[in-house]
Amino acid sequence: MPTTRATTKDRSAVRTLLRLWPYVRPVRGRLFTAAFVAILASCLGLVIPLVLKWMVDGPVADRDPGGVWLGALYLLLLGLAEALLFGLRRWLVARPLSHVEASMRARLYRHLQRLPVAFHDRWASGQLLSRGTTDLMLVRMFLAFPLTFLLVNSVTIFVGVVIMLLQDWTLGLVILGPALPVMVMCVVFEKRYADVARLAQDQVGDLTTVVEESVLGIRIIKGFGRHRSQARAFRELSRTLRGTELRKARLLATIWSVIVTLPELSIGAALVVGSVQVADGGLSAGTLVAFLSTALALRWPVESIGFLLAMSQEASTATERYFEVMDAEPESSTVCGAAGEPGDSGDRGLRFHDVRFRYPDAPPDSPPLLDRIDLHIRPGESMALVGATGSGKTTLTALVPRLHEVTSGRITLDGADITAMSREELRSKVAVAFEEPTLFSASVGDNVLMGADGGAGAPELERALAVAQADFVHALPQGTRTQVGEQGLSLSGGQRQRLALARAVVGRPRFLVLDDPLSALDVHTEAAVEAALRHVLADTTALIVAHRPSTVLLADRVALLSAGRISAVGTHQELLRTNTEYARLMSGAGSGDEPGEASGNEEDDR
Repeated sequence: MPTTRATTKDRSAVRTLLRLWPYVRPVRGRLFTAAFVAILASCLGLVIPLVLKWMVDGPVADRDPGGVWLGALYLLLLGLAEALLFGLRRWLVARPLSHVEASMRARLYRHLQRLPVAFHDRWASGQLLSRGTTDLMLVRMFLAFPLTFLLVNSVTIFVGVVIMLLQDWTLGLVILGPALPVMVMCVVFEKRYADVARLAQDQVGDLTTVVEESVLGIRIIKGFGRHRSQARAFRELSRTLRGTELRKARLLATIWSVIVTLPELSIGAALVVGSVQVADGGLSAGTLVAFLSTALALRWPVESIGFLLAMSQEASTATERYFEVMDAEPESSTVCGAAGEPGDSGDRGLRFHDVRFRYPDAPPDSPPLLDRIDLHIRPGESMALVGATGSGKTTLTALVPRLHEVTSGRITLDGADITAMSREELRSKVAVAFEEPTLFSASVGDNVLMGADGGAGAPELERALAVAQADFVHALPQGTRTQVGEQGLSLSGGQRQRLALARAVVGRPRFLVLDDPLSALDVHTEAAVEAALRHVLADTTALIVAHRPSTVLLADRVALLSAGRISAVGTHQELLRTNTEYARLMSGAGSGDEPGEASGNEEDDR
């Protein structure tokens, strides 16, 4: 996983949050209207002290009960109008902001599907999951509340201060005394809180990863009795996250105490000074009441600054984490050049031309994992790829569907460079099955038909299941409509592998890449699958990673991959006679020494 503990030292929260504008633009009309309504409601609240001034200096001083009741009616109407306007604001933002969150989540999901395999190899799934859930929730909350009220409260404070200065400028200056220290504290708080907020969100991602891995690996945890160690790891991460959250709470408590205490002291000072002026006859009682009422009305806008800034910083770091993924370069959907006409008969089939490969994050001066690969699999031919553990077999097969990009050289299908095809076109021609089969939480039929285009139906499904000797699905409770569960863990390893093989052949692909597709099968099932596969491979150009002689015999020829290079090509019998490394590998595979060899009763081990 890449380092996600990003520093916020050189990051501008405002600049980061502005990146949300393309998502907000479609609903900007309702958001602007909601902000205007909230400002209007807040300013209505500032009219209440003026009504109080009129009541105290007028009806109350004149002992006019009718005027007092009229003033009470005005206050009631102002309160109702303020409440209705704030309710209208919430109604205006609820639907569009839920749409913004859903849109951002959908774009993130689509982008994750387009990112290369190398990206997913580096990132923990829990970090990606937390960006699509917790972080986007924080963004929505920011757009719904802090974004609006940072503006509304700023306008309210400005209008309220103007009203107070117009009533009595000396008392206004007393109230404004704490403004400078409060602003300094806010700047210091913002910088410190940003770092802690980012750390907490990264730790949530780490915790999510542990939970997800524990759920998916529950069989391993129970099988090896590792529940205590996993619980310890979870507790340690939880304790670390708790400590970070407490640091956030302490920072928030500090800024809140300053923001609450200083204005309260200034209001108290204004009350004393104002009372003296009223006693001296320099100020009317109504003016003092209105002044203090205005100051009290501004308490919430001022006191809310702390947590509004905190929510804004959390939204800023959430936005930053979101765009860390969105900024990752996806697989290009465009072709790198014209595909041209298919080559002559000597260039047809699947061909590797001086292919080199080094992982993108490997040191530039490190030797390539695959070096100068020249290999030609003729049309309709099946070739087995054999090599020791770590020789690069799986990586070589991943280059054909462009799960990884070649570092240099090229790969052609019937003479057409695969980089000159769109990935959609390439992957419609090439089907793959991996040694570790992945099934989705869907029906058996849906999992298999994922390997075909939209026109495939029951006949194609039944044919593929027959080729893969997966007739066991008909004994499941609902046949091919049976839900296999997350990762297909309700099935044995051999059953999952056969469904993955059925998915690879269901679309009758022109090119087939199989990464040790029979490793989890017992010997009897393997023999039946091999017999059915021979009919499929007769019309398909296939590259098959193999460890066992029985799998090698499926192929017309064999290529030996050694130290990142193709060191020998020939039939199985030729290589047994002429190549000692190949003979040793086949002997080791026969005795079960090679990884991928399964015991004869693997199929029954659920």
